[in-house]
Amino acid sequence: MSELEVDLRRVVRGEVGFDVTSRALTTMDASNYRRVPLGVVAPHDADDVAAVLEVCRDHMVPVVARGGGTSIAGQATGAGVVLDFTRHMNQIVSLDPETRTAVVQPGLVLDRLQEAAAPHGLRFGPDPSTHSRCTLGGMIGNNSCGSHSVAWGTTADSVRELDVITARGERLRLGEEWAGAPRGLRELVEGELARLRTGFPELPRRISGYALDALLPEKGADVARSYCGSEGTLGILTEATVGLVEAPRARALAVLAYADESAAAQAAAGLLPYGPLTVEGMAVDLVRSTAALPRGGAWLFVETGGESEGEARARAEAIVRAADVVDARVVTDAAGQRALWRIREDASGTATRMPDGSEAWPGWEDCAVPPERLGAYLRDFRALLTAHGLRGTPYGHFGDGCIHVRIDFDLLTEAGIGRFRRFSEELAEVVVAHGGSLSGEHGDGQARAELLPKMYGEEMVRLFERAKGVWDPDDLLNPGMLVRPAPLDANLRFSVLHREPVDVAFGYPADGGDFSAAVRRCVGVAKCRTTSVAGPSVMCPSFRATGEEEHSTRGRARLLHEMLAGELVTDGWRSTEVRDALDLCLSCKGCRSDCPVEVDMATYKAEFLYHHYEGRRRPAAHYSMGRLPQWLRLVARTRTASLVNAMAAVGPLARAAKRLGGIAPEREIPRVATRTFSRWWEARRAEAGGGGGLGGGDALADGVRERGERGELVVLWPDTFTEHLSPSVGEAAVRVLEAAGLRVALPPTVRLRRVPVGGGESVGDEGIVEGGDGGSGGDGVRVGGRTAVAMDPLSLLRGRSRVCCGLTYVSTGQLDRARAVLRHTLDLMEPVLETAAPVVVLEPSCAAALRSDLPELLHDDPRARRLADRVLTFAEVLERHAPDWTPPRVDRAVVGQTHCHQHAVLGDGADRRLRQAALLSGELSGGCCGLAGNFGFEKGHFEVSLACAEEQLLPSVRGAREGAVVLADGFSCRTQLEQLAGVRGRHLAEVLAEALGDGEGVTDESGDGEGVTDEPGR
Repeated sequence: MSELEVDLRRVVRGEVGFDVTSRALTTMDASNYRRVPLGVVAPHDADDVAAVLEVCRDHMVPVVARGGGTSIAGQATGAGVVLDFTRHMNQIVSLDPETRTAVVQPGLVLDRLQEAAAPHGLRFGPDPSTHSRCTLGGMIGNNSCGSHSVAWGTTADSVRELDVITARGERLRLGEEWAGAPRGLRELVEGELARLRTGFPELPRRISGYALDALLPEKGADVARSYCGSEGTLGILTEATVGLVEAPRARALAVLAYADESAAAQAAAGLLPYGPLTVEGMAVDLVRSTAALPRGGAWLFVETGGESEGEARARAEAIVRAADVVDARVVTDAAGQRALWRIREDASGTATRMPDGSEAWPGWEDCAVPPERLGAYLRDFRALLTAHGLRGTPYGHFGDGCIHVRIDFDLLTEAGIGRFRRFSEELAEVVVAHGGSLSGEHGDGQARAELLPKMYGEEMVRLFERAKGVWDPDDLLNPGMLVRPAPLDANLRFSVLHREPVDVAFGYPADGGDFSAAVRRCVGVAKCRTTSVAGPSVMCPSFRATGEEEHSTRGRARLLHEMLAGELVTDGWRSTEVRDALDLCLSCKGCRSDCPVEVDMATYKAEFLYHHYEGRRRPAAHYSMGRLPQWLRLVARTRTASLVNAMAAVGPLARAAKRLGGIAPEREIPRVATRTFSRWWEARRAEAGGGGGLGGGDALADGVRERGERGELVVLWPDTFTEHLSPSVGEAAVRVLEAAGLRVALPPTVRLRRVPVGGGESVGDEGIVEGGDGGSGGDGVRVGGRTAVAMDPLSLLRGRSRVCCGLTYVSTGQLDRARAVLRHTLDLMEPVLETAAPVVVLEPSCAAALRSDLPELLHDDPRARRLADRVLTFAEVLERHAPDWTPPRVDRAVVGQTHCHQHAVLGDGADRRLRQAALLSGELSGGCCGLAGNFGFEKGHFEVSLACAEEQLLPSVRGAREGAVVLADGFSCRTQLEQLAGVRGRHLAEVLAEALGDGEGVTDESGDGEGVTDEPGR
């Protein structure tokens, strides 16, 4: 350990981290910049902060205060010691409804304060779009604002008193009338009154520079207000007393549609006299889907409040009538408003991608002009973009004249960086010409501090430097920010990355095949650090379980970035730091949909594990559960399921098996079905006179040849879990699909190859018939009249080989095996792909693997995309291919959880509509069940798995009313319910099959219902 680390560990009660992981996690914030700290300290209290400052002063090492790490100008990065307040100093000390104040610690997340204030009808006024993860300390440091600033102002407007420790250890309580001011500050201000009275532009969002004008006598000499926006350069905040405002009893949201952003910007200032709570603007390029929005090319989100819903709606409708709009929509229900606000809040992430998928970056993220000049400013801004050959889509706080924008700067090449500098210098002049501020919310940091002389002039900037000297004469607090700044084009985060793409297994089609570009998707907005699930969202269950940055999507992306850089993480794919951070990733794919920039950490994890273990011994779980399809097929072929189940029920044998297989000792080994789904299928066909033959291959040929039978052909995928562990789900699905008038077939079960055929065969409805001699002595089927596929006799010698989505191989990073399995599957599926038949997959994780992993892993095989496009869920196939069918009326409430892969990859719209048609009422919760395939079974993962289940799934089941159906389409979800709650979850197909009434029933050969109940809460 270094002497600095030793000294810190000796005096600090909180955590001191000088290891590679701790440092790598804090090299970046949400800006373009990167600095590698010496170490990270999570102080336990103010005494710890004072101790850190004393040690760092002795060693002359800089100190940087960091909140949620969502700063966009680089001020939350530093080369010295970083203070992380989110771990311990994150509490509400007190909340007084009478005085409408709260005392908070700097690491408190804003949403926690809002939740505590809400029962009293109060709230904290400012609310940045990062409200679910930004901290009060960070908001004070940047003087953050948010969407409600037209009503409640900036953070500085809500600050009453601040407890601060200076770099030299002086403890101050800042307030009004010079309360707590450091020595020399009053003399400095009184000597520069004239300059302070004339040197600051008047506009609602002036954040740039130090707010020295707040120290004028006519403004109350408010030292606390002056401290706001100082970006941790003057002192370290340890506690804050903040004011709260009365929250409206009811709200309405008017979404006003305009032809384009210029029209919306021009209209924004005219709405302010109506007293709105928000006037937020955004354009169509930032919206993933416009389905929930009124028709137009840009929108203003105008919120109103009132004592009742009617009053709030009336105010919103008055604004709609007064506005000259293309279209408008007024929403008063809370869920509808939340959905619309998510569209606006996600813009901070979606703005990082141009409509064509290319990258865009901050740098000019939040300049502000007087609201009445916004339209004119945007015209000049657009002209400057065009002159430099750049693109960007403005959005943000139109009512305050504050614009956010990400621009497609090339920050990877010398020429691109040069253009970035020239554009920044010219745009600063445009902003100043319109009477604006270089920063209107997020602070100057490194991105704009160099340009402050253009806004304030050299004399005012020198005054800022003198003020910094009063507070921090040794320049130890966040040096390089605000005064004596680092150049705006130095320390760029991408400068350390290698220019040549690394060799990878997945295709990364959205990132041009470049793994580095895929990792760069994470810009640091940290939505993955949200500590509670809102609605159906999933991301990021491991972070919510542990609260550790390294277990967030952002944290893992940061470690991968440092791995690619090779400066801090030096052992590349062999890195144990990256491996350990990825270990608790559940591969839920929640980030693929919930992250605004669609980071897909499940894919990155599989990629990393593939390279990390290449040529090396893998963990036991990779051999046991990663190759589960092989083991289960072996059990099925040898017909030893009963023996396996009996052995698993013997304690010593089960414990030994779990030890050898790397399985968590807390887990029970699931029972294997004594009759697989395919054997049930073949027996059923034999009883019906269809013959047994070659199972799925024959069934497919039979299905397409039968001209007289009505109904469309669908191919039902026998996934590993349905086939070997829950055959009752497959049986139920067959019954429902047939009741809906569909003809069901299974995929072929032997390898097929194309061979020439002679004439004389007749072609069936879908173009496949039983062919002639295929040259192999076996049967064949003809495709398209010119070639045939013949059954490979070697497949018969090996036993019937079946299709597989490769899920377990992908999730454990066994990508060579996954590719082999998937290519074999594509071979088997050749005759299916020549038809129009959809492929129905009952297990959501398998359907997601086929839709997303298959084409990305076999990006060189066109059949992969064809099969992926053919995959439908159970509800989707009924909706699209049996639209006139009416499901049975179940008329019961449902509880449970939407499968995380269904949410992230497949979508659940069809499922919602099918449940509604069947009179299954109620909403399923979000989040992740925590089992997530092999994850929850792996040794060392049980506690996190349990914590994930306890977040939403188990409480929703325990709180269900009597008679509710517990829905769980995924085998993992059903197993988690069984093992943790003693409740039997059911696939939607099972519920509908049971409701069909008299007819062919389904069996439960797996024994998975043993010892469990259908009653929630038991």
